[in-house]
Amino acid sequence: MTNERDKVLVIDDEPQIRRFLRISLVSQGFSVIEADTGAQGIARAREETPDLVLLDLGLPDMDGQAVLDELRAQGSVPVIIVSVRGQEAEKVRALDSGANDYVTKPFGIQELLARVRSLLRHQKSPDTTEGVEHYRHAGLTVDLSAHRVSLHGTSVRLTPKEYAVLALLVRQAGRVVTQAQLLRDVWGASHTHDSHYLRIVISKLRHKLGDDPQSPRLLQTEAGIGYRLLAPRDVAT
Repeated sequence: MTNERDKVLVIDDEPQIRRFLRISLVSQGFSVIEADTGAQGIARAREETPDLVLLDLGLPDMDGQAVLDELRAQGSVPVIIVSVRGQEAEKVRALDSGANDYVTKPFGIQELLARVRSLLRHQKSPDTTEGVEHYRHAGLTVDLSAHRVSLHGTSVRLTPKEYAVLALLVRQAGRVVTQAQLLRDVWGASHTHDSHYLRIVISKLRHKLGDDPQSPRLLQTEAGIGYRLLAPRDVAT
C-alpha cells in the first residue's frame, strides 16, 4: 500500500498519456503533478519536491536527457524514463545519466505501477538504498563490511572480480546497473566495451549462487543494458 503523501511528477507533452497516468496513479493513492514541457517540469520539480518523476524524452522545448541532467543536479529524486525511444543506446545513455529505470511506450500500466512502488520502497527503506552494506534474499547473504558472502549459511568463495561485481550490484540493489558502469568501476575506464569480461563473471556468479538465468531470483539481465540484483520485494511470492 502506497503512502497518500507520495507525489509523482509526470513530465510528458501528450495530454492523453498524462491523463492515463494521472487516473492510474491517483487510483493507487498517489498525488500527481503534471508538466507538458521540460522547463515546466524542472520548475515543478524544484517547487513541489516530488517523491518520483516519470519523464518522457521527446519534449517540445528541450530533450528529456537535458531535463534528467537538471533533475540530477537538483537532487536524487527517483526518475523513471517513459519513452517511445526503445533503442538500447538511448536506454543505456539515460541510465548512465542517472535514471533509475526505463519503460518503453507503449507500456503495461501494471508493470509501470510495480516499478514505481518498488523505487519508492527502495528510496525509503534503509535496507535497500544505495550504499547499503548488507543484503539478504533467496538464501543469499552479503555482508560487505565483513567481506563475507554465504548461500543458505554456507560460505561462498568468490574471485576478486566476482566479489567486486556483486558488491556493486548489492549497493544498487533493485536498480539497473549498466554494463558500462560495471566495466568501468570493476575493470577500469579502458574496458567499458569489453562486455565479454562481464558476461563471464556474471555466468560464474550465477553458478556459484545457484541462480537460474531463465527464472532469476537474484541476478536479472536487462538485455543490452546491464544487470539488476533483485531486492527482496521485487520478486512476487
